[in-house]
Amino acid sequence: MSIITKYILRKYLVNFIIVLISLELFFVGMDFLQNLSKLPGSANLQLLYLMYNSFFTLTLTLPLSLVFGWILTLVLFVRNNELIAFNSLGATKVNIYLPVMIISTLLLIILISIQMTPMAYSYEQKKKILDGNYFTNTKSDIFLKYDDNFVYFKKLLPLKKQAEGIHIYKVKDEDIVETIIAKKAYFQNNKWYVVDAKVVKKPKYMDFENSKLEVRYEKFLNTLDGFKPKILDNVYDDKSTFSILDAISALSLLAKQDISTDKIRAAIYYNILIPFFILPMMMLIFAFVSSNRRFFNMGSFTSFSIFSTLVVWGIFFMLHKFSNSGVMRPEFSLLIPMALWYVVSYFIYKKRSRVL
Repeated sequence: MSIITKYILRKYLVNFIIVLISLELFFVGMDFLQNLSKLPGSANLQLLYLMYNSFFTLTLTLPLSLVFGWILTLVLFVRNNELIAFNSLGATKVNIYLPVMIISTLLLIILISIQMTPMAYSYEQKKKILDGNYFTNTKSDIFLKYDDNFVYFKKLLPLKKQAEGIHIYKVKDEDIVETIIAKKAYFQNNKWYVVDAKVVKKPKYMDFENSKLEVRYEKFLNTLDGFKPKILDNVYDDKSTFSILDAISALSLLAKQDISTDKIRAAIYYNILIPFFILPMMMLIFAFVSSNRRFFNMGSFTSFSIFSTLVVWGIFFMLHKFSNSGVMRPEFSLLIPMALWYVVSYFIYKKRSRVL
């Protein structure tokens, strides 16, 4: 690594950290002050609320901080005539911005890795603290299809991995052939175990004189292999989020059941791909910077760069909401716009480079 690269990265990382801490303090602090009266009096719960809110806000502030830190770094370079010095030492444009792109990509990968952990549910956890339900996580009246079964849970306790009031209806040729009724079930070894189940089986051929229901009792029955309680908790809640690993598991399971996976695919695309919208943005910002401070309006450049970044981020956020609500398929609302954004940015950058 050359001395110029080390210098650029050191300056950029310092500015990035300053911007990131500032944005985190602003968003988390404003949210805390607005909801202070609604928070429980426990200091521990308030600290947990700040921690969960910080991680949730990080999904927004980290990508934006990467761009804003780059804008600040470029403005300082121009003001101190450092870009001219870099060029005088033989550094090309690629030598200047490529190390920043690489470190930004690594930081985005770290952010995506966090979305694979339980911290992906930070918003839900902070909301439960705000609503006073942090220690009581339940969902009621869940009805779902799994293979040839329709399953009803009167109450689901995802944290305890338990369910109460279970009814399982086995359907064949649009006819209910078997019913399983139980008071409790629990998730273990990647399966749901129904305890003390009553099984009612309908005869295959109906005859007025000889047909009768077959009733038996089973100590243990298993169903919903691999259907994790957290997936059950989120798939049927319109406002829930997913960790990337849970979303991938839910995608493979629901696809087999011929159930719409638009919401899950949208979550996967948004968490994995959309944060990388900043890389073309940073490249374009660098293309419009001038090495000569005498003919460079730093105020206009800074304002336009920040405004453009927020507009592009707002468009992708809006498209994510469209796909999450089912208005548009996620491939059309997220993947295609993302590909177009990269292509358009590349052509603008090449055209701008020829002008300069």
